[in-house]
Formats: sequence, C-alpha cells, structure tokens
Amino acid sequence: MLMFHKRGNRMNFHIMTLFPEMVMDGLNTSITGRACKQGLINIEAVNIRDFTDEKHGHVDDYPYGGGAGMVMQPMPIYKCYNHIVEKIGNPDKKPKVVYMTPQGRTFNQEIAKEYSTEDDLIILCGHYEGVDERILEMIVDDNISIGDFVLTGGELPAMVVVDAISRLVPGVLNNDVSAQTESFEDGLLEYPQYTRPAIWRDEAVPEVLLSGHHKKLQEWYRRESVIRTAKRRPDMLMQAQLSEEEKELAKQYADLE
Repeated sequence: MLMFHKRGNRMNFHIMTLFPEMVMDGLNTSITGRACKQGLINIEAVNIRDFTDEKHGHVDDYPYGGGAGMVMQPMPIYKCYNHIVEKIGNPDKKPKVVYMTPQGRTFNQEIAKEYSTEDDLIILCGHYEGVDERILEMIVDDNISIGDFVLTGGELPAMVVVDAISRLVPGVLNNDVSAQTESFEDGLLEYPQYTRPAIWRDEAVPEVLLSGHHKKLQEWYRRESVIRTAKRRPDMLMQAQLSEEEKELAKQYADLE
C-alpha cells in the first residue's frame, strides 16, 4: 500500500488497484504531488492483492459460461473496500465508490465538480475482462468512463479523474481563478493563451492583450472563447449561455468548418 499523509480535513482519494506503484508514480508529480505534500488532498493506492487468501496472490479466475480472459473475483475487492471504509471511520456515511469502466457515463467537468464535494472518494480499477458483477452491485455507486475506447486497466482513467477533481479543491492551484476560467467552466472552450516574447517569428501577440484595459480584455476573452468553441467543439454551443450577437458570431465560424 502506498499513500501520502495521514487523513485530515481534506479531500481523500482511495484507489483500489492491482498496480499501486503505477498510480502513485503518476500522481506523485506536478500539481497533485504538490497538493499532497501540502496536505490539501490525500491519495492512497490500496493493493487488492493484499486481500486475497490465494497463496500465489491471484485475484482472478475464469468466467462462468466460458469466454476469453479472466475476471476479478469479488472477495478480495470486498475485503479491500471494507479495509478502506474502516479506516475512513464514518459509519454514518457510505463513501462514494466509482468503478472505472468503458461501460460507464463519460467523465466531464460537471462530474468532476460533483465529486469534488465528497470527503472521501473510492475508485475501483478493473482489469482483465472485468469484475464479478456481484461486487459491483454491492459497493459501486457510479460507473465512469473517460471515452469510448478500451484500456488495459482502470489505473490511467483513475489518474485522470483524480487530477481533474484535485484542481477544483481550494488551494490546489496557485491561482484559484484558473479553475474558473478554464475550458468547460462556462460551457465554452478557453480562449487562446500567449506569453513572451511579444513578437515571435514575425507573429505578434494580439494588441489587446498588451493594453491593460480590463473591459476590452474581458470582451476579447469572451469573443475568442465563442469562436474557438464554434470551430473546435460546436456541439457545446447548444448548452452555452450566449447572447444573440454571440450566437451569430458562433454560427459564422461554425459554418466555416
């Protein structure tokens, strides 16, 4: 079992996995790693193999009815889950359990916001051909996918989910405003970003960004977000709150694609 920091008044992620090193090596870097060291979030990867009674550490078996591959057995997962629940120590509230599976609803920013209000989030990483349905029905509250494709296991999707949620925890980003202006926060993609030098290979930064004029900057940000969304993700425009002028602007650029 690998973990950061003792529990406290912070958001706690508990990842049930067969490959804890893979999970923690990825999350022990960059923003999530720094947030753990600062005690803003807590992440632990719990090895499901630690809870099997099979002498060789096996946690899978052949599927009933035949078929290719192996299926993860329910008992090691059940024991692992109970271990986490006992450590959380709150008998009055069942922690939310998420199973990473391509059969789940597609993860997005709204789900990240929803999960960020939890004190504890347990994430189950499947492997092989899947997990015995009985344990899923017993403990899982939500099935989550990161897209319509199949991966070897649930570890990479779990890392994606933890990273996205962690950014919404107060204090994790050095500038909390960043989380409010990023793509998807207002139903639009984020506007283009520029940095020094002001001119690079004869290409200049848009003049308005050098003006220091707050109102004009906000207008530019909004306009560019609408244009970028129309070009790259026109499907998002149906849910975005747009003025009549912005709708015409979006239509103009969406029609060009």
